[in-house]
Amino acid sequence: MTCAFCFHTATTSHIETPENAKRGLKLLKEAGMKKCNFAGGEPFLYPKFLGEMIDYCKDNLQLESVSIVSNGSLIKEHFLRKHGHNIDILAISCDSFDEATNVKIGRGSGNQVKKLYEIAAWCQKYNIKFKLNTVVNRFNHLEDMNQHISALQPFRWKCFQVLIVAGENDSDATLRNAHSLTISDEEFDDFCKRHSGQASLVPEPNRLMAKSYLILDEYMRFLDRDGKAPSESILKAGVHRALEQVFWDEAAFLERGGLYDWNKGSCSSDNRGLEW
Repeated sequence: MTCAFCFHTATTSHIETPENAKRGLKLLKEAGMKKCNFAGGEPFLYPKFLGEMIDYCKDNLQLESVSIVSNGSLIKEHFLRKHGHNIDILAISCDSFDEATNVKIGRGSGNQVKKLYEIAAWCQKYNIKFKLNTVVNRFNHLEDMNQHISALQPFRWKCFQVLIVAGENDSDATLRNAHSLTISDEEFDDFCKRHSGQASLVPEPNRLMAKSYLILDEYMRFLDRDGKAPSESILKAGVHRALEQVFWDEAAFLERGGLYDWNKGSCSSDNRGLEW
């Protein structure tokens, strides 16, 4: 899809080998990782690779939580039937329940809302926690989504304020230019107040979002949101040395609710929090 605000745009077609990807995941687990989230782009463009990594994270590394973020368009029931036992959370990006608005944003497929309800039913069928992600922007910030959120009953509804990231979506020189979609803090707050009755709502304004995520790119490098280059690959430098090369706001991570009930079972009773 062509989401106008995308802030991790395609700059290369590199795909890591499954062997190296597994080695990197093992290094992360050994360094203290408890939860792994597969995002993109669109992870379901590569279902075989995705399924292999999900199963490795659970069957071999025994991570507490494995989650996926998807636009939903390519999810098939047979994938969830095969791998759902190893998926704790499936998050679907849904920015509007009006297809015309989705088309304007660049996420419209003609049947996204219908597909969303289908995926929610599959998650219930295969015991996967269903989550929604919404980017609040110029095209949808006045929308009232309460009826659909009440019907879908996600366990968690993350609402992000559309974010400008230097070198990714900040000018006509980048693949995306999101400046026309930005909203004020007050407009974002008004959207959140309109939906404050939803118990699943987790607002994420720009001040909490920008530097509170640890993201590995396709070369297994930590991305930096402080204006610096990515770290060395963890395959070369190791996890701890690579972490020293980027800025991660752990306090903002905790403030935005980064630690939560992310496991669908009782895999671990260790609640000490992250080791890094």
